[in-house]
Amino acid sequence: MSKFATTNREFLSRRPQYVQAASELRGYIETALDWEATHGLLFRAPPSDATASTDWLQAALVPAPIALAPSPVPRSEFDRVVALQPALNQLFDRISRDHDFLVNTLQSLGTADEFTSRVFEMYLKQTALGAIKPAVIGIHRSDYLIHAPESEPDSKPRAKQVEFNTIAASFASLSAVVGEFHRFMLARTGYKDLLKPGRIDADQLPPNESLTSIGDGIAAGFALYGQPDAVVIMVVQPGERNVYDQRFIEQRLWERHHISVARLSFAEIRDKCAIRDGSRLFIGDQEVAVAYYRSGYAPTDFPTEKEWDGRWLVEKSRAISVPNLAYHLAGCKKIQQVLAQPGVVERFIDDQETAQQIRECFVGLYPLDSSPDGQKAFEAAINNPRNYVVKPQREGGGYNSYGDDIPKLLGSLSEEERKGYILMDLIRAPGFNSMLLRNGELFPAEVVSELGIYGIWVSDAQGNVVVNRHGGHLLRTKASDIREGGVAAGFAVIDSPLLI
Repeated sequence: MSKFATTNREFLSRRPQYVQAASELRGYIETALDWEATHGLLFRAPPSDATASTDWLQAALVPAPIALAPSPVPRSEFDRVVALQPALNQLFDRISRDHDFLVNTLQSLGTADEFTSRVFEMYLKQTALGAIKPAVIGIHRSDYLIHAPESEPDSKPRAKQVEFNTIAASFASLSAVVGEFHRFMLARTGYKDLLKPGRIDADQLPPNESLTSIGDGIAAGFALYGQPDAVVIMVVQPGERNVYDQRFIEQRLWERHHISVARLSFAEIRDKCAIRDGSRLFIGDQEVAVAYYRSGYAPTDFPTEKEWDGRWLVEKSRAISVPNLAYHLAGCKKIQQVLAQPGVVERFIDDQETAQQIRECFVGLYPLDSSPDGQKAFEAAINNPRNYVVKPQREGGGYNSYGDDIPKLLGSLSEEERKGYILMDLIRAPGFNSMLLRNGELFPAEVVSELGIYGIWVSDAQGNVVVNRHGGHLLRTKASDIREGGVAAGFAVIDSPLLI
């Protein structure tokens, strides 16, 4: 028998069995919460209705929601998508540099998506301006679900791509810390009260470099800017709760690279920054080399024109934006859908074997416009909605439609509005009985896990590659009856993989 699972039957049967009685595991809670607190595995507390006399509560901290123990992922698929990440980094860099492809693809959205249209207009304006950046920095994450239906026991479990994120890919820091937590709990307790029967071996918990990879990637791009005394702006959302995931990156930049970070919203950039000495961006007397976006991926990040003005100030300057506008647009769902068409990956990837490896991660992706393919997809979604997911051009969780909600959504949209959506085959990931720790309490749940692989890309102004590598991983786990997977959006917990 193979040491690692090669079929759905083997993968499903070799997964550990976790006790589902929370009352038997109460002894774990204090140990887990104290470990989280002492290792920065924290969120800011949700906004409260506290009065002025208790303003300190607004800065209170709460433990991040986590899985008590790791969740199973096929080792063969984990290794495969980690190895594939540099090719995906290269693919999306080449997409971002193909102006005609971006224009032709995104113009097909028409006026259906106002937010994407606004970013696209800014990209065209920047291109016409001829703004020159000294480097490109890509901080990506490719997300997958494991397709392993019980009805196909002899088939191989396969990681299928959910989406490719090019902007504000979060939880790299806290994901690595959760992996350390699971290693601690395994060494300290052996999970003896949780595992009945079975065991977990330490070599099933892969190392995770995501705690350091993003900071090191930004530093590599910063060096290409050529001004050692400059600063990095981390562009954040007002009232951000996921502060410590970001602070780990800030600390890495200072402690390892001696690079200072200023935290500003887009509105604050408009108020506090200015362009001087040609196209150089300054905050006060400090030049800005890099603007790393942890905001800007959703319309809610731009409630007024002030926020749009702040972003444009960065984009028209010499400062390196992470991502740049072309990268932001390359991550749109419409690009993902078009990539699945015959010959499109091959437009950017010359090596046929690599192109095929990328294609093997795709599921069926279809337009929902007025083309013959769009009309066919529309009818399929109406007639068999439980086989599909409908996606808009959005990031951040909470926007997709599933199952019986699909006919309701599509029936409410005009033909023009449908251009802003795509249809994707449903990935059938098997449920797994886990134990989740949220708000100081344990909750048994049947869950599904989504695996994310970070990618780091840095190239100079001439397009020469400086860094192209994977940057660690993230596992987000949610109850199987909850369709969306965002931790920050309140749908999931942070987890780590148990390789089977």
